Amino acid sequence: MPGVWELRAKLYDVCEGSTLRRGPAKAALFRDMEGRVLFVAVGTGVDITQFPPGHQIVAVDINKEMLRRATRRQKSYYGDLQLVEADAMNLMFPDGSFDTAVTSCTFCSVPDPVRALRELYRVLRPGGKLLMFEHVRSRNPVFGLTLDLMTLWTRRLGTEMNRDTVGNVIKAGFEITRIDSVYLDIILAIRGRKPKSRGSEERGHA
Repeated sequence: MPGVWELRAKLYDVCEGSTLRRGPAKAALFRDMEGRVLFVAVGTGVDITQFPPGHQIVAVDINKEMLRRATRRQKSYYGDLQLVEADAMNLMFPDGSFDTAVTSCTFCSVPDPVRALRELYRVLRPGGKLLMFEHVRSRNPVFGLTLDLMTLWTRRLGTEMNRDTVGNVIKAGFEITRIDSVYLDIILAIRGRKPKSRGSEERGHA
């Protein structure tokens, strides 16, 4: 759908550049990056300005137009930042390639979120970190219904406003270590990790 992707690329800076989505909560989450980092769905690179300096980061996106726009911000990063075209549901990286995986408002638009999370699980080393800044479906009945109704429209552009991302993280085998509310229970900073033990891994995929 070239037309849809082109439109999303044009709107990306407006949607992702809001004060809420670029505020201190996201910067604090990104400061937990360590080792070799995989950043999923870099888009036009709005988040690059909040990456802590000095890291080795591979930032992927499925769309060439998004990556083309991100190259302008790539040059401003003080560290090793590579931009790679890749599908979150079918990553080309070997098992255990990264120490940290990071997402930012990514899992509202991945067609199969559990499959993509299992790919992140695969490419992380045992004990590796998962850092996610995501909007999710509210547990409040009124807000939850509102997000359900919004999704009837946003789905046309490939965005689901009512995902159970925390539940999906657990289904993929990760351990949740901390969840911070950024805005009500709709925008969350989620921290998790891939278990170190084989027994925990098998339970997560059961």
